Amino acid sequence: MATKSPPPLMKKHSQSDLVSRLKTRKILGVGGEDDDGEVHRSKISQVLGNEIKFAVREPLGLRVWQFLSAVMFTGIAVMALAFPDQLYEAVFDKGGVSSKTSTRQYGGALFSISLIIWNSMYTAEKVIIRWTLLTEACYLSIQLIVTTVTMIEIGSTTIAASILVFSCLLFVLVSVYFYYQVGRRPKKL
Repeated sequence: MATKSPPPLMKKHSQSDLVSRLKTRKILGVGGEDDDGEVHRSKISQVLGNEIKFAVREPLGLRVWQFLSAVMFTGIAVMALAFPDQLYEAVFDKGGVSSKTSTRQYGGALFSISLIIWNSMYTAEKVIIRWTLLTEACYLSIQLIVTTVTMIEIGSTTIAASILVFSCLLFVLVSVYFYYQVGRRPKKL
């Protein structure tokens, strides 16, 4: 019984190996630039996408703003639900509203918005953050208009209502600023 010796190892030339690898990559469709100008290193990254593209470059202070907004909306919602007369009197210095139901519904709507804002703090998805900021800006714009019209109808301006109008305007501007900052396209490295 003679044992067979293994066949001698054949060496590949490095140049032919490189050409073969380039041909394989060309057939797979990787290695070249795609429509966005990105170069994919593998078919898997090409199919699944590049997670860096979806990462949000958060503007400085975004999470602090989201926290402050959530606290503000929650606080006003609790006041409107628990103490509707006192909330109205604090803003307009007039007698309470004829029906507490509308103020409590306002509190319920605010509480719903606050839950959305609280949940947006825990996401990194750009679309969700932007929609939350847009929701906040739209609500505050409507609040600004309603408070201004109510002040005109009553015929008197109170300090509390003026502060409310000014703060709504300021909060709208900050929310719109963050909305556009989150939506900005990141610079290519």
